[in-house]
Amino acid sequence: MPIRNGKKRETLRLDIVERSSSKYKDADVIIFNTGHWWTHEKTAKGKDYYQEGNHIYSELNVEEALRKALSTWAKWVDTNVNREKSLVVFRGYSTSHFSGGQWNSGGQCDQETEPIQNDEYLSTYPSMMTLLESVIKGMKTPVSYLNITRMTDYRKDAHPSIYRKQNMTEEEMRDPEKYQDCSHWCLPGVPDSWNELLYAQLLIKQHNQLL
Repeated sequence: MPIRNGKKRETLRLDIVERSSSKYKDADVIIFNTGHWWTHEKTAKGKDYYQEGNHIYSELNVEEALRKALSTWAKWVDTNVNREKSLVVFRGYSTSHFSGGQWNSGGQCDQETEPIQNDEYLSTYPSMMTLLESVIKGMKTPVSYLNITRMTDYRKDAHPSIYRKQNMTEEEMRDPEKYQDCSHWCLPGVPDSWNELLYAQLLIKQHNQLL
């Protein structure tokens, strides 16, 4: 999209899937995921960022943009995926645990050493996951939904925090507590349980095929 200085800025297409989709539409297992990048800050605050056809929205709410994108995904799956052959899996949104700020404003988690024990301290269930569940229910193609949101919410102690990478910049080394990763996960750890859930889905599919 042209802007004032003559350069172009990227937009996010809500009405098409990526070109590589043709390479995996016939796969035995197809796993989809989205979530953390659908935030107000990471999507240029919704201004001149989302595109449908030739139309670029001057401003669009991030949840409405996600709904449009998921609808495009659902239509593509229903049209292109062989539901008799392929197992379609959608892994839900994993919870982040920034305290005292967010990923870009000094949020921290390095003092967390134990999982949450009391359900009263869990986060509010993300509205984006409710939106996703609504889209999945309206699809013709069966989708195995791995809802990991609540189970990850307990593990505020399992993020890399200040140990997010080996080669830190001088600025990061001067103030490591300011640059923390409280959204990704340490390994071995929480993501291993997702693999167990996926493995269970594969066993269920195999069992059903033998009936």
